[in-house]
Amino acid sequence: GPQPLPYAASKAAVVNLTKTLAYNLGPDIRVNAVAPGPIWTPLIPSTFPEEKVETFGKQVPMQRAGQPEEVAPSYVFLASDDSSYFSGQVLHPNGGTVLNG
Repeated sequence: GPQPLPYAASKAAVVNLTKTLAYNLGPDIRVNAVAPGPIWTPLIPSTFPEEKVETFGKQVPMQRAGQPEEVAPSYVFLASDDSSYFSGQVLHPNGGTVLNG
């Protein structure tokens, strides 16, 4: 189906802001981002219609929503010394699909 315009535009803005800030603030400041795919949180059943809750995450190649503990390592990695040569990068824990931005 069609990609949701506001979501695609805002994700593209985050990607480009990350790259631009990394370029302009380096070499002493690293700028990275995490752009997760569908992640199951308590907000999903409380804010989505029931039929959307039942299919949430099924559209990705892994055919399920991710869990917060599957995304958290991305943030831990970027905050660690292991990512000392990363800047201007966007990590995509997304179940195998990316909504291009």
